[in-house]
Amino acid sequence: MENKGKSTQFLSLLLLMLMAVGNVHARSPNSQQPNIVLVMADDMGYTDIGCYGSEIQTPRLDKLASAGVRFTQFYNTSRCCPTRAALLTGLYSHQAGIGLMTGDRGFDAYRGDLNTRCVTLAEAVKTAGYRTYMSGKWHVTKHVRPQGPNHNWPLQRGFDRFYGTIIGAGSFWDPATLCRDNQFITPVNDKQYKSENYYYTDAISDNAVMYIDDHYQTHPAEPLFLYVSYTSAHWPMHAFEADIKKYEGLYDDGYDPIREQRFAKAKKLGVIQPQWKLSPAASDWEKFAHKQWDIRCMEVYAAMVDRMDQGIGHIVDELKANDALDNTIFIYLQDNGGCAEYYGRADNSDKRDKFDFKPFGPNDLQTKIWPPMQTRDGRWVRTGPETMPGEEDTFVAYGLGWANTSNTPFRGYKHDGYEGGISTPFIVHWPVGMSRKQRGSIVRDPAHLIDLMPTCVEVAGATYPTKFHDDQVIQPMEGISLLPALQGNTLARGAVLGFEHHGNLALRDGRYKIVSAYRNGEPTVWELYDMQQDRTELNDLSETMPEKKQELIEKWQDWADRVGVQSWPLMK
Repeated sequence: MENKGKSTQFLSLLLLMLMAVGNVHARSPNSQQPNIVLVMADDMGYTDIGCYGSEIQTPRLDKLASAGVRFTQFYNTSRCCPTRAALLTGLYSHQAGIGLMTGDRGFDAYRGDLNTRCVTLAEAVKTAGYRTYMSGKWHVTKHVRPQGPNHNWPLQRGFDRFYGTIIGAGSFWDPATLCRDNQFITPVNDKQYKSENYYYTDAISDNAVMYIDDHYQTHPAEPLFLYVSYTSAHWPMHAFEADIKKYEGLYDDGYDPIREQRFAKAKKLGVIQPQWKLSPAASDWEKFAHKQWDIRCMEVYAAMVDRMDQGIGHIVDELKANDALDNTIFIYLQDNGGCAEYYGRADNSDKRDKFDFKPFGPNDLQTKIWPPMQTRDGRWVRTGPETMPGEEDTFVAYGLGWANTSNTPFRGYKHDGYEGGISTPFIVHWPVGMSRKQRGSIVRDPAHLIDLMPTCVEVAGATYPTKFHDDQVIQPMEGISLLPALQGNTLARGAVLGFEHHGNLALRDGRYKIVSAYRNGEPTVWELYDMQQDRTELNDLSETMPEKKQELIEKWQDWADRVGVQSWPLMK
């Protein structure tokens, strides 16, 4: 009888525990403020991670996706600076002052500097008691000198701690504008982070982990907001040889077999629809003169993505170690599509004798982000087809053919308004805040960077300010909360989604999209596509649906006038 009594007590206790667990998963997301971790990669295409079709090994992201949701129609702005501006502010990049890049073009929408008529995510959630941290690439200010001005650096825009680069690109072995809080540093003289083999992707991951660890030691009762902004896999192609070797031989047959494999896998995974066709190849592998070089480029690119995924795993593990992962809304996305830019693909050996480089001292800052430049030990940085990428003294981009592969199955690249320029994977993992039936599911509703602010404000229980920055009137949020999608509900968007960058134009309105590519000074020619039947934009409906096209052109113009878009090229 005594044993029977103990068994009954045990079963009762077990039942109570199970009920408690059930209540945790059924409770309102705002009953306990969740952590928010926002991870963004750089210059990567729609099918560059495993759970969207890639052959590149990304098991950590794939695992987050399998327990979370994947969006298939999430949009960025097609370039690094404007994407970061829209992500941080919940506004279109033009409204935040960064419609182009970080140069001042003389118009309010193109000042190249975050304006004071917006607040950042960090500033918004800080009002709800969050501690705020950032590790990685900032790239939303024109002020990049060590002495400032620094009014638009992370600590001045809401972050409590910052490690990363103020500018947008450069060596992974010795990044330019490396900064801790408000102080420029080097990989050598940084007192808080030492690495025997410094690599910027690892440094971003490691500092993010350090911030989480510090947070739970010093502020365990407060929620955290962490923005992790990688430069992987932006040029130059730099990676550890051990990671590169994992991909040896995989790309020996060139672009087309990888595109076909990704296309088939993405359809099987459900992240592209069976009715969509694969866009035409951009490059002919058989006619390419430097095959071994281009094979190496993609091997290094894959290694860069792989290494980033490893770092994301370390961040996830640190959250787990602090029993925080389940109530962390963990988001992953990319800033633009695959990059077909030509940087580092021409030979620079003819300029070598014009420079006399000397080794840097521990406090000497790397000042250049592209060649001609040097390594810390004084070596010339090489470019062109004779340069096998990966090492510190190389600087090569992976080129048109592989960018086309990254963007499988879409047309277009970074800069463009075609789907290859503006489409990104978007993963949300938040066990406590989503229904069980949604785990591993796919969301097909269109969404945009502008939706991150209302989502984060809602989960944080924050109040979006109407005034900030010494009583400056703040522009209202443009987007909608994405939380209904985590419960399996449709996103109710009442407005169109507009795009403009470098004269490349687009507008998404329900199932239809118009797009115009700026090429060599040619006047704007609009194309019309049905995104349900033809998201790879191969069948222009302009002649069969002229009234629909004209309707969308007028909507685009209304949007452009409202947010401050100017005609390209910009003149004033």
